[in-house]
Amino acid sequence: MASIQVALIAAALLASTVLIHYEALQLASGLEARSSPPSRTDILKVIAILLVAHVVEIVLYAGVLYLCQLLGLGALAGQIEGGVIDWLYFSISSYTTLGVGDLHPRGPLRLIAGVEALNGLVLIGWSASFTYLTMEQVWKERGGEAEAKTTT
Repeated sequence: MASIQVALIAAALLASTVLIHYEALQLASGLEARSSPPSRTDILKVIAILLVAHVVEIVLYAGVLYLCQLLGLGALAGQIEGGVIDWLYFSISSYTTLGVGDLHPRGPLRLIAGVEALNGLVLIGWSASFTYLTMEQVWKERGGEAEAKTTT
């Protein structure tokens, strides 16, 4: 029964973080669309929005993992210092697929940790591709400006 509960929680986390990320990209896209071509400041705003989105997603996972432990759905084991920082550190390590290994989940909680790693990998890739596309617009505009200056 615990495995089914954890699987449903993992699915809810997956859906939630994808929605959070989608909304962050929508916000960043709106900033980018206001000024054409995007300026350096716009690029920095896009990066800031994406970093905040990733941090929110990591904190969401950490909070849910902690609540799952309180509900008896698994535990965090290893070199635990005993505090919120353990859950945040584990969540960052999982989300970024760093996987240091000094902290590890036990019991059904392992499923959420695995889903977090896959989810983080996809969302980081999504952020990278969005950032690249934004930068590509800047490079195209700057290349067009350079061509216009040399022809006049």
